[in-house]
Amino acid sequence: MPRFSLRTVDSLAAVPAPAWDALVGDRPLLSHAFLHALHETGCAAPETGWIPRYQTAWRDDVLVGAMPLYVKQHSYGEYVFDWSWADAYRRHGRRYYPKLVCAVPFTPATGPRLITADAAIRRELLAGALSLLVEEQLSSLHVLFPMPDEAAACAAAGMLLRDSVQFHWTNPGYRDFADFLATMNHSKRKRIRQERRKLSASGVSFRRLCGREIEHRDWAFFFRCYTTTYRQHHSTPYLSLEFFERIGAALPDNVLLVLGDQGGTPVCAALDVFSSNTLWGRYWGALEFIPGLHFEACYYQAIEFCIERRIAQFEGGAQGVHKLARGLLPVTTRSAHAIADPDFARAIARFAADERAEVAHAVEELESASPFKEKHAGIETG
Repeated sequence: MPRFSLRTVDSLAAVPAPAWDALVGDRPLLSHAFLHALHETGCAAPETGWIPRYQTAWRDDVLVGAMPLYVKQHSYGEYVFDWSWADAYRRHGRRYYPKLVCAVPFTPATGPRLITADAAIRRELLAGALSLLVEEQLSSLHVLFPMPDEAAACAAAGMLLRDSVQFHWTNPGYRDFADFLATMNHSKRKRIRQERRKLSASGVSFRRLCGREIEHRDWAFFFRCYTTTYRQHHSTPYLSLEFFERIGAALPDNVLLVLGDQGGTPVCAALDVFSSNTLWGRYWGALEFIPGLHFEACYYQAIEFCIERRIAQFEGGAQGVHKLARGLLPVTTRSAHAIADPDFARAIARFAADERAEVAHAVEELESASPFKEKHAGIETG
């Protein structure tokens, strides 16, 4: 088999979209259109502290491997929190930034990071990324939300692993939303029904639009909701209206917009991205507070959509214990880290080991609070 060569590229414009998409498959959050839109609209660009250093592997002129890689000047938009590490570096008179991050910007979704079907190419992609630490005098490499086999490959290369928790919903083949509710214990089932009834009684209704059905006015309203909610939480939104409209046009079969109105007046919007087997809850916003609005727009509408489309999994994103009562169960996710400074590497390894034990305990406690019925000897309780 012909050997392959590695190239570092600073723009996806250097990689043909069909070649990239053939490599990543049915993964819209890793698609050429999604990533390139982040770069071209300036959302994830050198000006905002995201400097592309994509590792790509080629066999002749055929793309056979890739690694979405960025030099970062900060830790915003990652969802694996290392601010305390950066602070420790600062207090000891050392420099944590710039660092190297392998991730989909602003997207805490597990997926391929060493993107190839060839184990040898995977090893070389990772080795190429690690070599950049020396070449560009970077403090560390962080591979965020990799697939389990990729996390194992990172560990085999000497990287340390961190665990964190997300909440995911799975679809065993529900017929409808009522069928899903029937699997939950009485108190949780009753609560969800009450939330939905009260919202409907207050005059709130929802519609779901996919891809080409979404007009400019819909995107403009969503963006207004999105920015309003960010600012209410004293945060700065990462993404622009241009980015959202661009992915809506480029990924018409992968974008879902949920719009809510009260008595004909628009009040909220939620954006999801989906493939044939997974839906990712991404962004939401509201112009006013209405009890139950967030749960309906972000969770129940997404679950109904998954049931209708027979989508197997709904990933609700980072954090949010409140998701448990809505039928999303705890899932352990991982990240991998190479720390160039040996003293900090040892200290961070101890920290990560303690953290893994804490996460395992937290997941155990959350699982014990599952909203679903238990079955004992064929008898359901709850």
